[in-house]
Amino acid sequence: MINKNSAMSVKQYIQENKDKFINELLDLLRIPSVSADTKFKAEVLKAADFVKESLITAGADKAEICETAGYPIVYGEKMVDPSAPTVLVYGHYDVQPADPYELWDSPPFEPVIKNTTLHPEGAIFARGSADDKGQFYMHIKAFEAMMKTGGLACNVKFMIEGEEEVGSSNLETFVKENKALLKADAVLISDTHMISLDHPSVTVGLRGLAYMEVEVTGPNKDLHSGTFGGAVANPLNVLCRMIASLQDEQGRITIPGFYDKVEELSAAYREELNKAPFDEEAYRRKLDVVETSGEAGYTTIERTGIRPTLDVNGIWGGYTGEGAKTVLPSKAYAKISMRLVPNQDFSEISDLFEKHFKSLAPASVKVKVKPHHGGHPAVVSTDSKAYRAAEAAIMEVFGKKAIPTREGGSIPITSLFQKELGVDPILMGFGLDTDDIHSPNEHYGVKNYLLGIETIALFFKHLKEQ
Repeated sequence: MINKNSAMSVKQYIQENKDKFINELLDLLRIPSVSADTKFKAEVLKAADFVKESLITAGADKAEICETAGYPIVYGEKMVDPSAPTVLVYGHYDVQPADPYELWDSPPFEPVIKNTTLHPEGAIFARGSADDKGQFYMHIKAFEAMMKTGGLACNVKFMIEGEEEVGSSNLETFVKENKALLKADAVLISDTHMISLDHPSVTVGLRGLAYMEVEVTGPNKDLHSGTFGGAVANPLNVLCRMIASLQDEQGRITIPGFYDKVEELSAAYREELNKAPFDEEAYRRKLDVVETSGEAGYTTIERTGIRPTLDVNGIWGGYTGEGAKTVLPSKAYAKISMRLVPNQDFSEISDLFEKHFKSLAPASVKVKVKPHHGGHPAVVSTDSKAYRAAEAAIMEVFGKKAIPTREGGSIPITSLFQKELGVDPILMGFGLDTDDIHSPNEHYGVKNYLLGIETIALFFKHLKEQ
């Protein structure tokens, strides 16, 4: 039987179906699949079902929900030619919590499309629009476009998980137990950003992560700050002093042994890294800050791409309600994350942090340290068939050569793929660093979404031709 779309190009198919592609993504974004909050459990499972059905509709021969000790992994595949390359697509259907809701201009799970200065063709505002629903769904739509036009040049496998935002704790087990199932010649991930549509880029390095929670306890109950203030240690005061001591005035982390394995890159490499287009003044203006801040001796690009960091992600304790309550709290808490660079192991760093943080505590308080999750840093090769295919696809769509960049975020699966599958993933994201991921008003450009679909389809074509 002749495929009526066989003469249609993938680009034509995308153009003719762009409204459908957008509306399907909006339906996915309406599902509040927040993996960090158990009250959304049913919605997370609903999102997994949505992904499975989308794969089947797009043309997968096989799509299934694979149970784990946590949220399930959706696996799908289409094998067209045993002699053709196989591409494994990774993404995640879970999203970050949307709190604080009051800072959103529109409800986070009621997606709307609005024109912005950076997105005159419109941007989709919703939690998960850029991280990562909008980006992994591009792959399903590219797959559909290739299937409908007879243009699927490679075999394709999909592995879409539901726990990336909480550390992918069950993913390693799944990968190790399913190496034959996941075997591929190339791994494709869209969970990163590019410099801009005018300066397309491919991420070749990601930082790792060690995420900690600390608890400082003073008296056995909250006390009146007038009666007991000055006589009993205030856990909040102590915690603040302990945290402040974790970095010196030069922005360096003071944990003993923290930098022992940090890779010191050559001056030539650093110079090449800083050739990427970057406007420091525009960067500050965008964030409404007078100056940038970080480890002395490094540029902003270097600080966010090749240097480790330590940041407080949250701190609380005592009374935070309306009005005044003169209380000396019994407990104080903080969540602290450390971004890591090649050669730093998150388990080792977590142990170093715990030992040092406890050593900072005066005898007047007790300290607990709880590691949450972590991930290894990764650097990928720019000398592979898959990377050349990505370059060729970007050149064909954008008319410019892709710029290799290092990104400050963490994707734990990247180093896992390298170790267990022996493949360097291609980190070909289409978001922008202005998309407000993990923040209120997260958004993703409609043009980015559609161009991403087109580029992904061309990646398959160019990989087959390598």
